[in-house]
Amino acid sequence: MVLPGVYAPQEDTELLAGVLCDEPLPPGAAVLDVGTGSGALALRAARLGARVTAVDVSRRAVYAARLNARRAGLPVRVRRGNLFEPVRGESFDLILANPPYVPAPDGGARPRGAARAWDAGPDGRLILDRICREGPALLRPGGVLLIVQSALSDPGRTVGLLREAGLKAAVIRRRRISLGPVLRGRERWLRQRGLLSPEENKEELVVVRAELPV
Repeated sequence: MVLPGVYAPQEDTELLAGVLCDEPLPPGAAVLDVGTGSGALALRAARLGARVTAVDVSRRAVYAARLNARRAGLPVRVRRGNLFEPVRGESFDLILANPPYVPAPDGGARPRGAARAWDAGPDGRLILDRICREGPALLRPGGVLLIVQSALSDPGRTVGLLREAGLKAAVIRRRRISLGPVLRGRERWLRQRGLLSPEENKEELVVVRAELPV
């Protein structure tokens, strides 16, 4: 179930879910799904036998995730808060992140309403940089951080920041998709900034995997 104003699972969710299913998890692994939205990734992790905590800043998203977990009969702990704030002092075997990553011509203003689920500042890195800075501290030795983002928001910077934090990081999966309604609505701006070439009519999604050495 997806409430109005809550991010509906799309191609990026599907791409990250596929990587999640390929990730070897220890029995009873502690998993954090940050920016859970409707809870789709949290539920997938719970079905794999993980102990799952899901976090979102949106009240509607928290309600939707709790309701979806209850309907599925899965023990997902859902918390409302800004990124990692609700789980300070905890540690995890796996962190999943499908954050806002779409570049937005907003002049630096923070997104409001439903746009918080996709708009991420002029370079698309409003939340990505925070995840790269703050996420590694919540990983257990051997723990893994999986992030899905657009190639428009500089995956190379994501990999670089995570390596600087001491993690082994790389892009491990890619998928090209048609431009969605949000990108089509700002296509001209993206081309003017050089984020989309004149002939390009698809967006590339990538998954970055980063592991904290044991």
